[in-house]
Amino acid sequence: MASSHQTLSGGCLCGAVRFTATPEKQEMDVCHCGMCRKWSGGVFMAVPCSGVSVADEQALEVYPSSDWGERVFCRTCGSSLFWRLREGADGHVAVAFQAFDDQSSFDFVAEIFIDDKPALYAFAGERPRLTGDEFLARVAAKQGGTA
Repeated sequence: MASSHQTLSGGCLCGAVRFTATPEKQEMDVCHCGMCRKWSGGVFMAVPCSGVSVADEQALEVYPSSDWGERVFCRTCGSSLFWRLREGADGHVAVAFQAFDDQSSFDFVAEIFIDDKPALYAFAGERPRLTGDEFLARVAAKQGGTA
């Protein structure tokens, strides 16, 4: 397992986007919300990161999916790459787990928006599984307010 705060590299399917990012923890979460499922073509497997740096910002496309969040993907191949808070926020970036060159250092630690998950699939193993309301309440508690 890689050490904490190690900068890792990654990219999109076609190679037009190359990036480096520093995982906040060696942990991967899964989001089952409807937007993430439509955007990623399944579930969004995400690693919370800081220090995300993209070699060529012109290779990115940004879709503002809500008042506070946006989804970033390769403008050439369409690979889902980042979910991030919109400008003016604290800089949180959830990097697509699948986009990292080496995925071996991460543990699968949580599932969120479990109440939006279709019944036809389930991940094996025990881990916290939060509803959308439970997840948003945790986010609000960390930020000292309400979601």
